[in-house]
Amino acid sequence: MAPAIMMAADKVELSPANTGFMLICSALVMLMTPGLAFFYGGMVRVKSTLNMLMMSFISLGIVTILWVLFGFSLAFGKDSGGIIGWTSDWVGLSGVDKGDLWVLGETTYNIPLLVFFVFQLMFAIITPALISGALADRVKFSAWALFIALWATVVYFPVAHWVWADGGWAFDLGVIDFAGGTAVHINAGAAALGVILVIGKRVGFKKDPMRPHSLPLVMLGAGLLWFGWFGFNAGSWLGNDDGVGSLMFVNTQVATAAAMLSWLIYEKIRHGAFTTLGAASGAVAGLVAITPSGGAVSPVGAIAVGAIAGLLCAMAVGLKYKFGYDDSLDVVGVHLVGGVVGSLLIGFFASGKGQSEVEGLFYGGGLTQFWKQCAGVFVVLFYSLIVSAILAFILDKTIGMRVSEDDEVAGIDQAEHAETAYDFSGAGGGAARTAAAAPAAEAASKKVDA
Repeated sequence: MAPAIMMAADKVELSPANTGFMLICSALVMLMTPGLAFFYGGMVRVKSTLNMLMMSFISLGIVTILWVLFGFSLAFGKDSGGIIGWTSDWVGLSGVDKGDLWVLGETTYNIPLLVFFVFQLMFAIITPALISGALADRVKFSAWALFIALWATVVYFPVAHWVWADGGWAFDLGVIDFAGGTAVHINAGAAALGVILVIGKRVGFKKDPMRPHSLPLVMLGAGLLWFGWFGFNAGSWLGNDDGVGSLMFVNTQVATAAAMLSWLIYEKIRHGAFTTLGAASGAVAGLVAITPSGGAVSPVGAIAVGAIAGLLCAMAVGLKYKFGYDDSLDVVGVHLVGGVVGSLLIGFFASGKGQSEVEGLFYGGGLTQFWKQCAGVFVVLFYSLIVSAILAFILDKTIGMRVSEDDEVAGIDQAEHAETAYDFSGAGGGAARTAAAAPAAEAASKKVDA
């Protein structure tokens, strides 16, 4: 989380306004996970809809418990070697009092520690959920649940410490990640690539049509993500009223709009149409790219970041067909590429008038910050890629990661959840209702005749 530019005070009192604001932001970030579920759920075929929803929702359960028991302590506890944290009083929140304020380094914030705890919890929840879109149609739900628990423990919690905790190596190096370009999006995108390289392609990849079954659901999900992202981004300044949170709010809107338009223009030129899927994907690409950079760039810089990200992500989603990796819902193309683009462009567009005085190349600051951004981006990318692939390999060789081919073809919803998203044979009207009503009508007619 971006450190505020403020001096530690002798006595910092709790701010009810900032506390309330951060609780609202936490709720907005929580809403993003169901929004992601709808976004992904609409993009898959009918037979995989419920599984896609559940792969996001289960993260709400698993990561919440881990965060209380030890995750928060690992991520934000007392630093050990710049790699991991640990504060025993935070284990199970056993030593946390409701009146304790959040302290980062020498800065005491005017919000309770528990508020920061729950705000960061929502980040920890959505990050593994992002990975799920790359694995659509083919992963055992039990294996996915276990993967979330293991991945959060050995990948997300340490990376969050590197980037946002006092003493974390990336934090101390000066890597700028306002709200999660490296810790969330690059982390999840690289993990997605690592897992799909292990588990392989869907049955029928590049042969069978695998079109989204409900574009209205996709648009609903994208809208909920866009809405919740204001809490995700603006809330990451922790309610300090120095204008940086407001700048981030504005830049979130601006960059998202620019990325959506950029994606659509590319799509029209390349494929001849403006699609709803392109609009939704472009918006998400802009949200991803502005997440690390929005506190450091001006609104004009945010337009540039969004437009560049929208174009490059639109181009990147086709790479899976060229290189043969089956990224089902373009997690690599949008989140990994968008996160890398947004993080690296800080080195060019940082204005020195936002969260810090750091200036990028286009503002006379040279390439110093760019190289710092490269360090953060590529260490996180390769760490997450390699460790995620190892976890997937271990699970695949022990309990098995994939459902059987027959279950995949027939539909993972029935195989894993014993349900279907839509009941086409019930009292939904049309032919089904007429067929169901015919025997009763015939019996009633015979009774009258008698």
